[in-house]
Amino acid sequence: MEVGSRKKIFISGLFHVLHPGHQRLFEFAADLGDLVVGVLGDALSNDVEVSEDLRLAEVKANPLVSHAFLVKDSVSTSLREIRPDIVVKGKEFEDQINIETPILNEYGGMIVFSSGEALYSTREYIRTELRSQDLSQIKTPRSFMDRHKITNERLNELVDSFAGVTVCVIGDLIVDEYISCEPLGLSGEDPTIVVTPVDSEHFIGGAGIVAAHASGLGAKKTYLFTVLGDDEVGEFASVKLSEYGILAFPLLDPSRPTTHKQRFRSRGKSLLRVSRLTQNPISADLQIQMLKRIAEIASDVDVLIFSDFNYGCLPTKLLEPIGKVFCQNSVKMCADSQSSSQIGNISRFAGMDLITPTEREARISMQDADSGLHVLAVSLKKKSRAKSVFLKQGEQGLLVQTDNQATGASMTDQIGALNGSPIDVAGAGDCLLATASLALAAGGNIWEAALLGSIGAAVQVGQVGNRPITTRGLKNFLTLDKK
Repeated sequence: MEVGSRKKIFISGLFHVLHPGHQRLFEFAADLGDLVVGVLGDALSNDVEVSEDLRLAEVKANPLVSHAFLVKDSVSTSLREIRPDIVVKGKEFEDQINIETPILNEYGGMIVFSSGEALYSTREYIRTELRSQDLSQIKTPRSFMDRHKITNERLNELVDSFAGVTVCVIGDLIVDEYISCEPLGLSGEDPTIVVTPVDSEHFIGGAGIVAAHASGLGAKKTYLFTVLGDDEVGEFASVKLSEYGILAFPLLDPSRPTTHKQRFRSRGKSLLRVSRLTQNPISADLQIQMLKRIAEIASDVDVLIFSDFNYGCLPTKLLEPIGKVFCQNSVKMCADSQSSSQIGNISRFAGMDLITPTEREARISMQDADSGLHVLAVSLKKKSRAKSVFLKQGEQGLLVQTDNQATGASMTDQIGALNGSPIDVAGAGDCLLATASLALAAGGNIWEAALLGSIGAAVQVGQVGNRPITTRGLKNFLTLDKK
């Protein structure tokens, strides 16, 4: 087997689906030498979901892999045959007994543990610069659809069913302001770029845009519970919520400003962000008022969405009584909790049908900087008692972690980012959350919800600013993809 003159690096596994955790491990290994991958044959595992031929073909198609083969006998036998210089394994195996160690010691090989780099390598930066910006790249992932037997007809059917779903969104509302600037040049006093604002536009963000997405996607009713300040920004928010057809129940808190985030942009690029906000929990009196109003409409709701930005609207002691109100009515419950700096804990939203953190938010919640993505998602799902986890990976897409309803076995799959030419990524997670939650409430399974959520996010990032997605937008996407 000729794979080049560099060191021979070996990785083995089942590789049901090549998710971002595998990709990172492959990138780490490929930087060390020529990557050889052993794909475990069907006979070596009782947990085979995809046939060995398909799994091997997917690994071989990865450009980082120099050579891939099926492990028919055992990993130990393969190791003695190929005698790699280095075996790479996930960080989670570092404190376990590894069968590779004594074999490597026989001839001077070594084992290296890594969860992969969270930052992009130089190779990835170059790859990003060369990536085409052709909008025709926007399409649904056919391999994912085939694995889960999803058709465009089924997706259209689910989108039509949104019209029968009543949604309740609870969380922090944000008003985003985009300020367009014209660059004037470099300051003569210090090395500072000087710009002049020429235009500005305001958008509803946070829990407000999640509710707006649900309304735009045709939900039967959309309730929103949030907190606003007694100010002009809050007045703007109230007017926009009414325009979007949202049944809003904003609590006024004169002690805090309405959360207002400004983005200064020039020629398609963000220059600076300024945020006016408070992170103090709302008062006990406001919590009682919110809970009372929520209880009045709970029996009318099909899906509850927590949209938490840790700005004080959802103190932890309020979550349990809210959850009890909706559990009594068998309501689907989904949550996203965005972290500012090191503040935030998605696992405090316990017992959800779905949680949608970013990798960083999951690591903050678990206080885990080392584990691979699969282990991280499984641990978070267990800690939060969630039925499913969508681990958001930005331009690397979405990792889906759930359990097989029939067997209870852990299942992981991956959807790559569907829009290869994003214009503005702000709000992608909000659109994902709203669309996926509606899909679950409309009777979709977790794979259908993940796909529709990803499509919604792909449509959203193709425009500047947080604008509500619509049923028409989703259907246009599905129609174009079908052609």
